[in-house]
Amino acid sequence: MALQFLLLLFIIFIVPFVNAAPWPPSPGFYPSSRFRTMNFYQGYRNLWGPGHQSVDNNGITIWLDKNSGSGFKSVKPFRSGYFGASMKLQRGYTAGTNTAFYLSNNEAHPGYHDEVDIEFLGTTFGKPYTLQTNVYVRGSGDGRIIGREMKFHLWFDPTQDFHHYAILWSPKEIIFFVDDVPIRRYQRKSFGTFPLRPMWVYGSIWDASSWATEDGKYKTDYRYQPFVGKFTNFKASGCSAFAPARCHPVSASPFRSGGLSGQQYRAMQWVQSHYMIYDYCRDNKRDHSLTPECRL
Repeated sequence: MALQFLLLLFIIFIVPFVNAAPWPPSPGFYPSSRFRTMNFYQGYRNLWGPGHQSVDNNGITIWLDKNSGSGFKSVKPFRSGYFGASMKLQRGYTAGTNTAFYLSNNEAHPGYHDEVDIEFLGTTFGKPYTLQTNVYVRGSGDGRIIGREMKFHLWFDPTQDFHHYAILWSPKEIIFFVDDVPIRRYQRKSFGTFPLRPMWVYGSIWDASSWATEDGKYKTDYRYQPFVGKFTNFKASGCSAFAPARCHPVSASPFRSGGLSGQQYRAMQWVQSHYMIYDYCRDNKRDHSLTPECRL
């Protein structure tokens, strides 16, 4: 009995600490606190699947079932800015689904568009979501889709609570944030490798069975429908496409000129060393003549 009691104490008090994932070091600067929160209708409208979304005072819930997914779009386009939303994901079997918050000008430049993505790729029981960040520059107009993916597993379970995900886009850099911790910085190194045309802000949930989960190995299984994504705490601050030329891009660091502080950079390096699972620049199977920034 004494041995069983000690084993029980070990399970209750010790195992949770053994299994707990370490958290990133403090970035020391919290850009989300600099920008006001807006409700959904202050900045967004339905794009598709109106019967698969529900708006309340705090945000919007969208869902995917065998009939449709759903998406929304910002009222105005931007040429730079900070764009964030707090999201909570569906738990359980979500393979094949894609829950996204992103920038794009696909409707203005079909087949030749720019895009900056935060995408949650659905998963199977017992496996974590994959957070994929991606940058497209002038799309696939030449017949080739040239993605610039970096993928992460997170240090928390994104189905348990809301967490804040954000994109800082300026004329010289793109920075991806999770709860104010920078996880990726994509710098402008040449005109052809960086998106500069105005983009809108989008959110969506859709069936991406052909590639989302382990390169399409696991498909969306509608026995587990509906697949739900919740968005709240919207932030969008920056230069709209209609702003005067003197509009100064916002920064997500203590420096008005942009970039990252030393503390932010160290937090980003920590995340990448512990939780990054794919970097397109390190993929030897890729044709890096199409992504010259990898050589730079």
